Amino acid sequence: MPDRAYLYPIDPELIPGARNGINVCLRLKPQERITIITDTATREIAAALQTEVERVGSDYSLFVLEHHTRRPLKFMPEMILDDLARSQVSIFAAQTQPGELPARTQMTSVVNSHKIRHGHMVNINRQIMLEGMRADFVKVDDLSERLVERAREAERIICKTPHGTEFEAELSPKLRWLKTSGIITRDKWGNLPGGEIFTAPMNTNGVFVVDGVVGDYLCERFGDLESNPLTIEVENNRIRSLKSENKDLRDEFRAYTSTDENSNRVGEFAIGTNTACTHVIGHILQDEKIPGVHIAFGHPYAEHTGANWVSKTHIDCVGRDFDIWFDGEQVMR
Repeated sequence: MPDRAYLYPIDPELIPGARNGINVCLRLKPQERITIITDTATREIAAALQTEVERVGSDYSLFVLEHHTRRPLKFMPEMILDDLARSQVSIFAAQTQPGELPARTQMTSVVNSHKIRHGHMVNINRQIMLEGMRADFVKVDDLSERLVERAREAERIICKTPHGTEFEAELSPKLRWLKTSGIITRDKWGNLPGGEIFTAPMNTNGVFVVDGVVGDYLCERFGDLESNPLTIEVENNRIRSLKSENKDLRDEFRAYTSTDENSNRVGEFAIGTNTACTHVIGHILQDEKIPGVHIAFGHPYAEHTGANWVSKTHIDCVGRDFDIWFDGEQVMR
């Protein structure tokens, strides 16, 4: 059975971000059904989302993962997947644990096949609810739309930072650009807070200095990398070398990107567009939305981008202070 009861008093500071998520980003209607998937660590935020769902008046189910299976997840429980398939809208608001990406992929496969408007709030925390989730997502969507239209025409994007990044992406019209601006549609589920455009690049080369954050479960462990960045040299879309004063970061990143034959391959090239995100906070969910470039190694969201390869892993890499050029024309300074 789903879990219905509140486990915490509702924090009023969480309500504006929750209301933004339910009403603006997901546009939940009273006649629709929503599935909320959370965990014990994130139950307070889920409770705020739950109150907003009740205010709208929609039918819903709420699942706390630890009540239905052991963590880390080996698979997403069938009860949750079955419930999800009955909904028009869904939210995953929970913390990551090592090895859980395949379980989340099971969930997003149901989302994709049933064209559910899904808000993905992996590792959401209170600070993100008070910052990135309070963005004016209508304005973020407008900026994202203008930028993605230009990106779709570009053949080459170059980005540089004062900290050593000099990185070039070659693009193909056969590989689609996606907009995940926070306004979520049936066509593509999106992270919340939203605010990015991305594609699977045809090829990439150069040096990318990760002095923001890295993704997945490594993010929580290593946090803000400004004082100990990870420098990645990429040649023909694959990692050629890794350097960092933080040997644990370097070694764990190398192990992660050695999981399968495509774990070290650049699967995502993205530009953040959430203007409410102004500084690195050490959490990938928000930091990848900062206006600037981030790349990811591993799964290229092939089901959306049209890439002809896959990976079991996906790890984002965020830098700071970007200049960006589309076919020689500067679009960010």
